[in-house]
Amino acid sequence: MSTQEITVLGGGVFGLSVAWACLQRGAKVRVIERRAIGAGASGGIVGALAPHTPENWNDKKQFQFDSLILSRNWWPEIEAASGLPSGYLRTGRTQPVMDDKGLELAHRRADGAQTLWQGKATWQVTQTTDTTWQPHSPTGWLIHDTLSAHIHPRLAVRSLAKAIENEGGEIIIGAAQPRGTVVHATGYEGLVDLSAKLDQPFGNGVKGQAILLDHDAQGQPQLFADALHIVPHADGTTAIGSTSEREFDAPNTTDAQLDDVHQRALKAFPVLQSAKVLSRWAGVRPRAKSRAPMLGRHPLYDRDFIANGGFKIGFGMAPKVGQVMADLILDGRDQIPDSFKPETSLR
Repeated sequence: MSTQEITVLGGGVFGLSVAWACLQRGAKVRVIERRAIGAGASGGIVGALAPHTPENWNDKKQFQFDSLILSRNWWPEIEAASGLPSGYLRTGRTQPVMDDKGLELAHRRADGAQTLWQGKATWQVTQTTDTTWQPHSPTGWLIHDTLSAHIHPRLAVRSLAKAIENEGGEIIIGAAQPRGTVVHATGYEGLVDLSAKLDQPFGNGVKGQAILLDHDAQGQPQLFADALHIVPHADGTTAIGSTSEREFDAPNTTDAQLDDVHQRALKAFPVLQSAKVLSRWAGVRPRAKSRAPMLGRHPLYDRDFIANGGFKIGFGMAPKVGQVMADLILDGRDQIPDSFKPETSLR
């Protein structure tokens, strides 16, 4: 067990996951968050833990697969340690097959999943049934995978932060002096700052907007159609997201683009027509240059580390991110894919 002192800068899901993993290995951990836990993209409302397609396999897809499998025990353990819900639920995902070409592709991916997903999850092509909780499919066929899960991001980071405190870690909101080894998990602002200091692109922010409805579909799978994620949360709400905006004026305001998302969702899923809007959310997701997470030694500070760039799949990647970062920081054991390392962007 390590007795090393670790300071994590940033209270989003990557920072908290690294803190938790190091704490579990015996390190003395403090998290310093300038604003609030989940103040950035990790404080969202959608939480679709959806896998990459089971084809053209690479390190990023394998890493995400491993992390989604880890999630099945990892989030329940966090809930047990914190006494707070994370909203994690394994209900899979259903999406329509739009045409004959798509049907052929869906069957090929089902074959690929049998090998690539190692029997731990399935990708099934099924016919539509008479149910209101399905997307409309022009072909009468649907894809349902059992690797997908969902979480309530805002609840999940609160649960994770509380688990860290309950296990003896320290959470500081505001300014504080780092101690020991420092891990930078500072979201899109950190990527923008890094790009400016090194005078080359390391990453940026992509804004997303989402909406939360008063519609109870607890226990149902998440739905995906028309580039929209429909996620039924365990608290009786349903989230819809999201936009993907590379250019934006304000990071946390909603506008007509979210109105369009809402209308598209109502058209694709009429069951939501009468649902009251509970809240509208906007935030900026950190997108690293490679679109993969940026993990490893910090490119500016020799003794520091970085964990950033979760982008759209940060919550799905988080359990594995914490694991490999703790291996590197505490034991010097490097199991991070080369494509994730900051030095790859320097080449």
